[in-house]
Amino acid sequence: MLALIKIEWLKIKKYPAFWWMLGIVALTYPGINSMSYYGYTKATSGKEIANNIAKMLLGNPFAFPETWHSVAYFSSFFILLPAILVIMLVTNEYTFRTHRQNVIDGWSRPQFITSKLFDVLIVSIIVTLVYILVAAGFGIYADSSSTGQWASQLQYIPLFLLQVFSQLSIVFLLGYLIKKAFIALGIFLFYYLIVENIAVAYAQFKLKDIGRFLPFEISDRLIPRPAFFSRFGKDAKTSYDHALGLIPEHVIYTLILTTGIWLICYQVHKRRDL
Repeated sequence: MLALIKIEWLKIKKYPAFWWMLGIVALTYPGINSMSYYGYTKATSGKEIANNIAKMLLGNPFAFPETWHSVAYFSSFFILLPAILVIMLVTNEYTFRTHRQNVIDGWSRPQFITSKLFDVLIVSIIVTLVYILVAAGFGIYADSSSTGQWASQLQYIPLFLLQVFSQLSIVFLLGYLIKKAFIALGIFLFYYLIVENIAVAYAQFKLKDIGRFLPFEISDRLIPRPAFFSRFGKDAKTSYDHALGLIPEHVIYTLILTTGIWLICYQVHKRRDL
């Protein structure tokens, strides 16, 4: 097991696209949260009555402990960046025939899929570490007096990791089945950015929200909108509390979906002609 992890890490770290994508993620996560923080400070700074009301309503979503929730939510918009990397990692195995060479070198078929699982897990952990650093940085910068509450809401760290791993697993399955990077990426972007968003919105108003069971939406519900969204009326508060109450349920759904994805990969690879 450790040998597989070591081999995959050696392959990943020599892959230039991995470092480029990691660099983009390291810039994007602070970037999107900086934009959100700028919007918050713009709305709450000043001595006007409107500024004071906004500050009362919003609190400080980037101070501890809310930073863990807020940064996780805004960062989750950019799962497509590590998703591109995962598609490239799996499709390159077929482009350069390294999947076949691994079997020739003595790997079993299940070991190949296990090695790819570690690839996805490694990328997910690195992305989560970037999120942790960004969230902690904003928590300290936004309000240094709140650092005593840093340990509250840490549950969003494993929730973010599970969300990233689950969604990257979906992406891996797509790339694994299609084998062609350009086609897999096109299908992913079209579905992720257009099809599922339209389907979720339609289902929310017309089909009693059954859209929450769509592949990406299942894990999206692990991190609902930040708490300040609940302060804009009674309906907003009810909706926020409902979303929080559904998190344990969606943890189970996400685990079932992710497990099913990898079981499919193991079964397909067991029968696939190399």
